[in-house]
Amino acid sequence: MRSLWKEQAALTGNASSQVATESNCKVKCRSHYPSMNLNQLEAPEHTQSPSLEMLLRRLRATEAQQNDKFANILDVVGEFGTFQQRLVALTFIPNILLAFFMFADIFMFTAQKPYCNTSWILAVDPNLSEAQQLNLTLPREPNGSFQTCLRYLPVAWDLESIIQFGLNYTESCQDGWIYPETKKRSLVNEFDLVCGKDRDTEGVQTMFTAGLLIGSLIFGFVSDKLGRYPTILMSLLGLAIFGFGTAFVNSFHQYLFFRFAVSQALVCYAISSVCLATEWLMGQHRAHAIILEHCFFSVGILFLTGLAYSLPHWRLLFLVGGAPVFPLISYIWIVPESPRWLLMKGKLEEAKQVLCYAASVNKKIIPLSLLDKLQLPGKKVTKASVLDFYNNKHLRKVTLVMGCVWFTVGYSYFTLSLKLKNLGVDLHFTQVIPGIMEVPARLCCIFLLEQMGRKWSLIATLFQGSLMCLLVLIFPSELKSMIIVMAVLGEFSLAASVSMFFIYTAELLPTVLRATGLGLVSLACAGGAISSLAVSHQKLTLLPICLCCVSATLALFLCSLLPETQDQALPDNLEHWFLQTRNMAEDPFAKEVVSGDGTAEVMKNTILSSTMLKSDLDILSSASWQNASLHGRGKETDPQND
Repeated sequence: MRSLWKEQAALTGNASSQVATESNCKVKCRSHYPSMNLNQLEAPEHTQSPSLEMLLRRLRATEAQQNDKFANILDVVGEFGTFQQRLVALTFIPNILLAFFMFADIFMFTAQKPYCNTSWILAVDPNLSEAQQLNLTLPREPNGSFQTCLRYLPVAWDLESIIQFGLNYTESCQDGWIYPETKKRSLVNEFDLVCGKDRDTEGVQTMFTAGLLIGSLIFGFVSDKLGRYPTILMSLLGLAIFGFGTAFVNSFHQYLFFRFAVSQALVCYAISSVCLATEWLMGQHRAHAIILEHCFFSVGILFLTGLAYSLPHWRLLFLVGGAPVFPLISYIWIVPESPRWLLMKGKLEEAKQVLCYAASVNKKIIPLSLLDKLQLPGKKVTKASVLDFYNNKHLRKVTLVMGCVWFTVGYSYFTLSLKLKNLGVDLHFTQVIPGIMEVPARLCCIFLLEQMGRKWSLIATLFQGSLMCLLVLIFPSELKSMIIVMAVLGEFSLAASVSMFFIYTAELLPTVLRATGLGLVSLACAGGAISSLAVSHQKLTLLPICLCCVSATLALFLCSLLPETQDQALPDNLEHWFLQTRNMAEDPFAKEVVSGDGTAEVMKNTILSSTMLKSDLDILSSASWQNASLHGRGKETDPQND
């Protein structure tokens, strides 16, 4: 507000500077005059200047904040005080754990060289070396190497007879396998996932993806039904039981079940934490918090890679990496509920208590007159359901478009990962380099959001990621170095797209169905991953290229049809977009400015003059209201009148 008043004073003279000094009052009363709506206030393209665009954006933010009673209260509480800083910091450790548990499977199935267990020959001569044992009991391949899935049939001969006549009859391994060349313990040599059983490893990815699908459906709905606070605690409990507990499984099927359960906990926390940050923070602080939260997700990938490289046993990996989940038990007492969600559910007093607590932490005081402006939602708001994603035009549009975007991101990301894997790139390299690159990629989102807004930032990053994916598919495998560079750049762009996606989608969806909507569109990411896996096994080389082009083109086009949410009021109910559209249509001032033929400077002065006139009236009205209340209070406490 202060910078806005400085521009107004420079354009309108010394008289306006006095009004700018008075604009620092904490409680703003609504003017008796109808407020002008600036949501569609844009200058003609041929006369529009960057300074005018920035001014219009800030004016829209001011107008939206003045019309949003809840935003006015959060402004008094403090846009980013100690309470909000603590709330953002609480998301750091869980996001590190999210990355750890999500990508742990990559290091569970390292390549192994198995041989049949032929310890029966040690009963004939226990002094045989390992090389002699293998040479006598295992058949060889045509190239001279030992076969991994067959052994010679045991016989009741002495050692001299075995050496003299040799063994001829073979059979499949009956007593398990040994791994003499392996230095680390993984799931492969723990549960003997070799010789036909290695197909079970594909079931891990299937179970994990199924958990993401079911978790997106269930816990998005649960978060909107029970609140952000309970679902965050449920997700942390799931990480403790099924994440840390994976270290104690006794069979491969138990491992599959635990991975299925932990994937649901991951998506539950991802959705609920974004909703909580979105509903507590305002403007640029909201976007910065989600971006920083995702940066710590990238840190979690590096944390996982370092542990997997240094620890010799897969159980130790889950024990050490999952141990930080237990301090998160303290979140029971320190994580707040979303006041917006409480208000939408009719829990007015609880919402006021949470807001007052936040104000006390920030050492602020909320005027009672401002708290009294909070009102319970209507019946239509409280009865919002999943069916509204079909019945409501705006929700239907957002769900379909963002689902298409999320499908493209999932397909492109998994395609790049599979391409690096097929090229034989070192496993640790494929995790460390993208993990390091994702941090600056997400931080670049801050600059893009300030310059381009939510919508066009998402379009730009998605276009670059899809382009890199297309080039990786087109280039021949002989250009290995070039493909690796493009794949890393593609993952760089897609990491930024993920952060943009969560920020933009959370702001498009209303509070009453925000988590459910995020869960529904997250289904498309799993669909993209499954499509990438299915297409990669096809012999048709043009199919992956065509699917990449079609999905990217469709996602970019549809995304351009959505409205911009930067500097707009956060929608709380289903009527938000309907009312906003109606106000735009009925706003004569906006139509007059948009259709005017004046220059950008004339339009700028007109906007500022009108805004200052309204602000002057607001300040005078506020001062009169305060003087009247003080005068009335003095009469009530005057002892001479008793």
